[in-house]
Amino acid sequence: MNKKDLLLSLLSGLLVCLSFPKADLSFLIWIALVPILYAIRNKDLPGAFRAGFVAGLVYNTGLVYWIVFVVVRYGHLPLYAGVSVMLLLVMYLSLYPALFCVGVVYFKRRSMVPVVMAPLLWTSLEYLKARLFSGFPWEGLAYSQHGHLSLIQVADITGIYGITFLIVLLNCVLHDCMIGLFLSPGGRRKTPLSEIVVGVGLLLLVFGYGMYRIDGLKNTEEDLDSVNVLIVQGDIDQSVKWSPEFQTKTMDIYRDLSADASGKGVSLIVWPETAAPFCFQDYDELSRGVINVAQKTGAWLLFGSPSYDREGDDVSFYNSAYLLSPEGSISGRYDKVHLVPFGEYVPMRRVLFFIDKLVAGAGDFKPGDEIAPLTMGDEKIGALICYEGIFPEISREHRLKGAGLLVNITNDAWYGNTSAPYQHLTMAIFRAIENRIYMVRAANTGISAIVNSSGEIVSETGLFERAVLCGAVKFTHHSTFYSRYGNIFACFCIGFLLIGSLVSLRRKNI
Repeated sequence: MNKKDLLLSLLSGLLVCLSFPKADLSFLIWIALVPILYAIRNKDLPGAFRAGFVAGLVYNTGLVYWIVFVVVRYGHLPLYAGVSVMLLLVMYLSLYPALFCVGVVYFKRRSMVPVVMAPLLWTSLEYLKARLFSGFPWEGLAYSQHGHLSLIQVADITGIYGITFLIVLLNCVLHDCMIGLFLSPGGRRKTPLSEIVVGVGLLLLVFGYGMYRIDGLKNTEEDLDSVNVLIVQGDIDQSVKWSPEFQTKTMDIYRDLSADASGKGVSLIVWPETAAPFCFQDYDELSRGVINVAQKTGAWLLFGSPSYDREGDDVSFYNSAYLLSPEGSISGRYDKVHLVPFGEYVPMRRVLFFIDKLVAGAGDFKPGDEIAPLTMGDEKIGALICYEGIFPEISREHRLKGAGLLVNITNDAWYGNTSAPYQHLTMAIFRAIENRIYMVRAANTGISAIVNSSGEIVSETGLFERAVLCGAVKFTHHSTFYSRYGNIFACFCIGFLLIGSLVSLRRKNI
């Protein structure tokens, strides 16, 4: 790779990275792929792979650098080991943009139009990345647009993948315009008018749909009853969270903050993931203190706590969410179904016996048996524990099973003051749009928030502050195309990509 192409690859990676929090320069994503597309325009397949891999190394390092902080501080690994763990993940993630560049060059050589094949290819690869090896759908391209509400409403049809498709398509159009206007062979300038018309037309269509949906939701939800919710952000330091001598103090903090619900008409109090750092089901003095909060405030209480099932000598531990009634009885328990590798369990434990998980406890956590909403009177709540909020399928399953409200409880104290808490929140809000449902998010150290059904953050807390957030939500039961059919748009992209591959092979044979 020559110096010029290396700089173009680095530039693309940097622009993609800066499109996401904390920098959050979201407009850059619309030009971020242009440099890499230009760099690979005359490359062979190995050269295209190298260019895409370099770009991937840059932006993935910028997006997941916080892993070093997590594994060094809480996994107690030396710095060089923490950096190595992060780089291994970054190298894996960088294979996807590398394969994208290889695919673009391959299809171009087979006379397949890049402006058509490139969006199909990136979208398909992003979909696969979200599923392979337990899935890691962290910060797909669409999430960079979290603040542009009119643009992202189409997620209730296509999920995030329709927005990703549009971003890549317009990058390709811009690249072709640049080539046509300034770099055409022989000095002949040729503007790809058909591409411009299609690209701009789709963008306007998406914007128009977004404005229509936002206005429609206001009218649809106007007559729905509001429910007052109190989110408690305890800001418990991760280093002392699981210390037995600190458990009583932790419960005192949550009890005192929850007292604000009394006399305010609060119907639901939400504490974060493992806010109760003990096994609530043991029904000891600490557990009775939690029950007392629900009884004194007269509100439903949703909170996180580890739990276990015992069969003979075998004990299975779970990361769970409990819902208590105002009378203090257990209305339901949800066990987290999508665990964090190396955070809550160690894959290939027999081989990686020397590695321990980050979350304190007696052993590896087990995934829950099913996705099941919690019943709150006549309504249902879909509980999302920690990074379950970045998996669209889990929220969709809650919705299909009758959930009228999503509650994401999480403990982002692991991430410190990095970009991860901001990224985590921006991904979670898309679940509200996809299913047209309100989301309540309670995070131990922040960012806690209330998100309405159009993805607007109605109110939020800051990071590392002890606070309560009180607001109104509505239980909704809209049926969206996405909630009914899921990621069918991404599946269509894969299907058309396969058809294009077959056509290209046929052309080669001819």
